[in-house]
Formats: sequence, structure tokens, C-alpha cells
Amino acid sequence: MRRLLVSLRRTWAFLVASGFHVFVLAAATMFTFSERPFVREAPPVVIPLAASRGQKFDMDRPRDIFERKGITQFGGETEPSLYFPEGEESDHNEAVRPFIPPDGGGIRGRQPRGMPGVYDNLGVGGGQGARFAPPRPAVNEQADRTGPATGDEYARAEEDRFFRVADAPLSTFSIDVDTASYSNVRRFLAEGHLPPPGAVRIEEMLNSFRYDYPAPEGDRPFSVCVEEHAAPWAPGHRLVRIGLRGREADFAQAPAANLVFLVDVSGSMSSPDRLPLVKASLRLLVERLRAQDRISVVVYAGSSGLALPATGGNRKEEILAAIDRLQSGGSTNGAEGIELAYQTASENFVKGGINRVILCTDGDFNVGVSSAADLASLIEEKRKTGVFLSVLGYGRGNYADRRMQELADKGNGNAAYIDSIDQARKMLVEQMTGTLWTIAKDVKIQVEFNPAKVAGYRLIGYENRMLAARDFNDDRKDAGEIGMGHQVTALYEIVPAGQEVDIAVDPLKYQPPAQQPAPAAPSNETLTVKLRFKKPDGVTSDKIEVPFVAPAVENKDTPDFDFAASVAMFGMLLRDSSLRGAANWGLVLELAKGGIGEDVSGERKAFVELARLARKTEER
Repeated sequence: MRRLLVSLRRTWAFLVASGFHVFVLAAATMFTFSERPFVREAPPVVIPLAASRGQKFDMDRPRDIFERKGITQFGGETEPSLYFPEGEESDHNEAVRPFIPPDGGGIRGRQPRGMPGVYDNLGVGGGQGARFAPPRPAVNEQADRTGPATGDEYARAEEDRFFRVADAPLSTFSIDVDTASYSNVRRFLAEGHLPPPGAVRIEEMLNSFRYDYPAPEGDRPFSVCVEEHAAPWAPGHRLVRIGLRGREADFAQAPAANLVFLVDVSGSMSSPDRLPLVKASLRLLVERLRAQDRISVVVYAGSSGLALPATGGNRKEEILAAIDRLQSGGSTNGAEGIELAYQTASENFVKGGINRVILCTDGDFNVGVSSAADLASLIEEKRKTGVFLSVLGYGRGNYADRRMQELADKGNGNAAYIDSIDQARKMLVEQMTGTLWTIAKDVKIQVEFNPAKVAGYRLIGYENRMLAARDFNDDRKDAGEIGMGHQVTALYEIVPAGQEVDIAVDPLKYQPPAQQPAPAAPSNETLTVKLRFKKPDGVTSDKIEVPFVAPAVENKDTPDFDFAASVAMFGMLLRDSSLRGAANWGLVLELAKGGIGEDVSGERKAFVELARLARKTEER
């Protein structure tokens, strides 16, 4: 009897346990389908299009992969989608499957407007497909914000657009050597989030990398070069790359430096990625100081103070000890700290030398200033004395990107985001000369397009750097600065003459559209790049003009060109740009890998990995 009871109990326990597992399995299944729309699997179809056309691709030339000349476009409502089987390792377009979303939410399509999907034997797609994208942060009327509570703050993302050359033959903008956006985007992706659109500034990502531009000749502060090839994401369009390269010299040749570090030690700076990282950053720079250099440290929180009076660069132990003593606490009085920093810089001013205030903060100025406009006006006034301002941003959660960009612009300096000690080393050691030593200020670019060659154009990035055409010759108009060894890259997508330009504007009702007057003499030039710049202590600008004629026989595009195009597409996809055309992650990766080149620093290989991470983040 006892054995029978034991057997019954075990049987009952097994049944209960089995029922429990069934219940858990059913609940999990219901939860899964409630979280993600039903996906109907389709058998994988891979058709080697190039092989079927007898067409060959040059594997060493990525452009051959996406031009697809003479290849029929596949994919649509009546034809099966072409894709790689799930699980197969590929850097090309991901599997495309029919889907039945319950409410249409959470779907980000990649089909370019008016274009069916295009796939070749390598799996590079024309952008068709849909994927489940993590939600982007909410956007308010003032700025993009993300994160709990207050969140990071960014300027509202503006979409670039096309212009007709007949209506606007001149494109004018201020240069930008800032790189804050790239390292900030890298931080978002490393944490498993897509960045808000306002955090993605394509020009800053382009300028985060070095390119093989020719060195300047003679006494010019920088060189100018132009390159044009097919636009990877827009069949029929062209992509023009304009590159500037500043004169280079080692910091040992730089004039004496008067540096004032303005360090935010408020309570918001207490986390490891803020004040501790600031201190580690400053230690790196101190090791490069020379005897003729002088460094001061001003701190600000509830009140401001001089943590280190001007001290010679050869007294490194005293400087490092002052840095080690920095501690966080209190609210933030940014305006008072900036005034003390400029006062300290003025008292130790070096005529003909480097005079700069370097602000290290998360940008959370919350007391002590009546308005952001007053703070910007203060900095704008101080730059007239010859003391420039650079901004190093730290931290996340309440990172005020928009404010720090504005302060750096008003202070004739540059802005960078420090997300790691490696980024600090890049800005303050490897690129120390460019960060500190300005070789030209108020640098403006104006591109004039030839209507006989170009019907329309758009500048990719630089949305917050646009200037009116009349500002180009106005020396009173402030613009960007370029440091020793800095580079500037700008990309234009152009529509060749004879094609329609979609500018999404209704035709005029009461007057005919503007007509471009015929040129005085025929010209085979595509465009002319004009630059204006002043010497660091100058008030009158000099001018450079560089005409560009497209070669009769197109040259092979350079690895630099492919890599820059890849970075631009990377930014367009992250911004979900309506002008991204056929851009997709497979094409980004293909061009980036083809454009790695020598890559001594390893930064281009790191970009390839970041692009892979961005693709995976978007798919989740």
C-alpha cells in the first residue's frame, strides 16, 4: 500500500509539473506574439543575377557592386523578394520577409521612393525591406531629448533639401571642424540605443576621419581639392567631395600657450564618465606641456574659484596635484565661472601666442545666468580680445549638446564629445596642435554651380552652418575656425543638367520662375569652390577660388571617396532621412570596407564595426 501511495504521489507531481510547463510555454508564446507582429516565413530565394547576365564584378572596386548597369530590377508585389537565408553570414541586405503587422507600428521601411528592390549576386540590395526598429526618443518643439527625467538636449534635426541651380546657383556655408556628434553617436549605439536625429550631424562624422588630401602650397593656410563620382544611393545623381587640409606642424613649433581649463565641478559631474574622466583627460595634456606654456584651472559650481593660478608647463607635479584635488558638489554657476576664466586668460595673455579657455562640462548650466542668449553674448564679446573658447562635453542623461555647440561657435573654437579616455587622447594628445592652434578664422565656403552642367544640388550636413549668399563677402559675419592640421570635408549630391529636380515646392502663381541668365562664355566647369578666411588676428579676409572640371573619362573613385560616402549614408540612415534614396546598411558596410585603405590608426575598421552595431540595433 505504501509503495502504491508513493507511486500515485509521484504520478500526480509529474502531471502537475507537466501542466505547469505547458502553462508557462503557452503564456510565453502569447506574450511573444503580443510583443511582435506575426511573421510568415518564406523559403529563401537567392538568384545570382550577375551570373545569369554573364556580368562580372571587380571585388577590389566596391562601386562595381552597386552600379548594376544593365541588371533588371527584381522584387515587387508580383515577384518574390530576393534575400540571403537567415543565419548566413553577410554584410549585405538582410532577409526580407512578408509580414502582417497588427497595427503597423514599429515598422521602418527601407524601400526607396519609386524604386523596386534591387539585389545582385552579392546580396547588395536597393533598400527594400522592413525591420523592427527600436523607438526613437520623443521630440519637442525646442529640441530633441532622450533619457529619463530631463534627458540629453539636442538642436532640432533639420532635413537638407535640393535647390535648383536656376533659382539658387550659390551655396554658402561656414566650415565646421567639430567632431562631437560621431563620438556621441558611438556612445548611444554602444549602450544599445539609436541616437535621436538631432544628435546625428553628418558633417561632424565626416570630419572625425582623416583623408589623403594634398598638403597646402606656399604660404596658404590650407589646400582645396574636389572629386566627383556617381552617388551610391541615387542612380543618375553625382556626388562631389570638397576637401580642405590645414597646414601641419608639430606642437613643439607652436607659439607659447596660455591655457585656462574651466572645469564644471557641480553635483551633476560626479559620475565616472564626467569629472573623473575630465581629470584623466587633463593629465594626458599636461604631459605635453612645454616650459613656455602656462596653464590655469578655474572651477565652478555654486561659486567659482581659481583652483590653479597660471603655472609653467615645466611644473607638472604642481599642475597634476591641483587636478587631483578637484571634487564635485553643488549646483552650477556657469556664467560666473566663464567670467573668471576669461579674466584669468586676460591677465596672462600671450601676444602672438595661443590664448584659449577650454570648458569641460556636461553643459548643465542651471543657475547664475539669466538666459542662454546672455551667456552666448558674453562669450562672443570675449573672443574679440583674442581669447578663444573650446568645449569638451562629458556624460549622458543631461548632456546639453545644443548649448555647448552654440558656446563653441560663439567663442571661435571647436566642440568635442569625450566618451572615453581614447577619445580624450585623440583630442588632447594626437590632435593637440589642431585643437589649440588656430591658423585661420571666419572660414566660409561658397560653391557656384554651372547651370550648363548641374540642374540641382543639396549640401549633405552643415544644416546649422548655412549662410546667405551675401554673407560670403561680409567680413563682419562670423564663421568657423580651422586649426593646424585640421581637415574639412563637404559632400554635395548634384543632379546633372537635363534631369528634373524635385524640390517639393509648387510653381509660382503670380510670376514666372527665376531664369538663370546665359553665361557670358561657354564653360566646361562643373562648379567653382570659393573660400574666404582671415588670419587668426586679422580683420580683413583673403579669398581663394578653385574651379572644377570633371574629367572626360571618369577616374576610378578613391578609397577615401568611398569611405566618405559610406559615412554620409550611415548618418542618413540614422536620421531616417527622406533623401536617403537606395541607401541601406549593406551598402554602407560594402563601401566602408572598400575604403579602409592603410588605416594606420584603426579608426576606419572601428567604423565598420560601428556600422554593423547600428544595423543590429535598428533590427531589434
